[in-house]
Order: sequence, then C-alpha cells, then structure tokens
Amino acid sequence: MAGQANALPVPEVLAVDERYLALAWVAPGRLSLAGEERLGRGLAALHQAGAPAFGDPGFAERLGVQASIGSLRLPNEPCEDWPAFYARRRLVPLASIALKRGVLADEDVRAVGEVCERLSELAGPSEPPARLHGDLWAGNVLADADGQPWLIDPSAYGGHREVDLAMLRLFGGPSERAFDAYAEAAPLVEGWQERIALWQLMPLLVHAVLFGGAYRAAVRRTLGVILR
Repeated sequence: MAGQANALPVPEVLAVDERYLALAWVAPGRLSLAGEERLGRGLAALHQAGAPAFGDPGFAERLGVQASIGSLRLPNEPCEDWPAFYARRRLVPLASIALKRGVLADEDVRAVGEVCERLSELAGPSEPPARLHGDLWAGNVLADADGQPWLIDPSAYGGHREVDLAMLRLFGGPSERAFDAYAEAAPLVEGWQERIALWQLMPLLVHAVLFGGAYRAAVRRTLGVILR
C-alpha cells in the first residue's frame, strides 16, 4: 500500500517468511538538504495517493484484521471516520494492553478515555483518508550514499496525514526543511501545531507497552497537554 504510491523509494523485498524479512541493501549515508526536501515532498505525495477508508479494508484478506507495529498487533478494520478509528483501533486497545501489563494506572486509562470522548472536537477539520506509512519514526527513514531518503518497515493504512508527521517529529526526526517542503506541496490545515501531542500519544503508548514504564511519564505529560 505504501510502496504502490511511488512517492519515495523503498528497498526491494528479496525474501520473507515468518522469521525474517530480507531487503535489498541501501548503501548508508546522511540526508542531504536536497534529500530532506525530497522526503517532505515524497511524504506529501504518499499521503495524497489516498486510501479507500480509515483503516485497511483489504487487511482481512491478507493478514487477518490486525496491523503490525513492532511486536504489537492492533485492529485495523475500517471505521466511519478518523476520530472513531483513532479511538477504537488505536488509543483504546493500546491503553487496555498498557493497563493489563501494569504500565499505566487506572487514572491514566481514564484520561485516555476522556481524549477519546473529545476526539471529534480535538481532531480538527475532517480530511479524506491519507495513505499513511503508519510507523514513521526516524529509524524507518534511511539515507543512501547520495543523501536521498528511502522508507522501510511500513504499517500502512488509511488515516490522518498529520499522524505520520507528528510521529516523525517524536524521536529525533529530520530538520524543519523536510516539514517545510511537505507544507509547500500539501499545506496543512490551521491548528496542526496544537494537534501534534494528540497524534504523538499513539506512538508513546506503543513504546510504553513495548518498553515499559519508562514511557509512562511521557504518556502522562502528553495527556496533560491534550486535556489542558
């Protein structure tokens, strides 16, 4: 789904089974200024390629009805709108897993529930489904020897384009040059800065579930920003 948009290069898949994924080698380098701009424009093109729904209506036929993010499996069935998908398929399942694993306390889960109840208000103006990478942290953006960007390890689905951009800012992403190039190609809707914390809540919950209580404080801080 992500590679079909032909927006940014992805390494060729050489072999795959239940235990490993072998990709063509990308000679490593550092993103050049031109490479950062290409990353921004390429992400805009990826998102503008669109998706048929919020979620992935073809996921059931291929892999069941779950999305893979690291070792996590999350529901990916389509919903009628983005706030419903983000709440039912991402925030609620992640908060439930975090509670069961003792990473979050009851009051944290209640705060996540309050965010879900207010999502129609918090999510901003509605947009059509964008084609998302779905796991776009800096480690999934490679730079080749020429300083050009490549994408790896997608967990693609139809969603809100601001989600990819917010996650890319979370863990040491590219410079503002990449985001400026994105905005030139596909201007963002007013208020996007205020929604960054809302979209970063999901990957922070993922990290809390996968890596434990070290991320609890980050989740709580982010909930405080969203609900202030």
